[in-house]
Amino acid sequence: MRTEELFDLAPVVPVVVLDDADAAVPLARALVEGGLPAIEVTLRTPAALSAIERIAAEVPDAVVGAGTVVRPEDAARAAEAGARFLVSPGCTDRLREAMAATGLAFLPGVSTASEAMALLEHGVTAMKFFPAESAGGPAYLKSLGGPLPQVRFCPTGGISADNASRYLALPNVGCVGGSWITPKDAVRGGDWDRIRELAAKAAALRP
Repeated sequence: MRTEELFDLAPVVPVVVLDDADAAVPLARALVEGGLPAIEVTLRTPAALSAIERIAAEVPDAVVGAGTVVRPEDAARAAEAGARFLVSPGCTDRLREAMAATGLAFLPGVSTASEAMALLEHGVTAMKFFPAESAGGPAYLKSLGGPLPQVRFCPTGGISADNASRYLALPNVGCVGGSWITPKDAVRGGDWDRIRELAAKAAALRP
């Protein structure tokens, strides 16, 4: 899968933090049934790699990825677990090389024009914009579209049901990432119906 293809899967990529790998499969099924097949499982907990492994093996319609990839070894381990894409909050040369070496789609994180231009020098045209709200929000992204029309972004960080449509209306935004679709209390309580409903509302946000 090419990185740009991620943008066509759904308008929203749920950003998931899982403390219990047993919740991974029912959560992924609820998201897919709600219309959000691309799922970013962040590497912030000990359960993350196991969760990716289970989703990859048991939910064939899900496109599971690994987020919070901050070290070269994170990229390799996520690929071994079955991740189909990688997302990082920022990017260094070593991390970019490691993510590219996996052969997976990847969204390196940027928050400035200079960071985006540095990745363009290596042929990277799909990026994560983080932290979206703190770094300037839709107005800043709109401004980047003038000098950097070839770049498409997935903004994350402060994205919610209330402001997601403002980002998605921009021509240089392919999708957004957010955690509002998988609230912690719903995940811990196994309220898959609620998550399915939130996913369906998010899937309908595409302009």
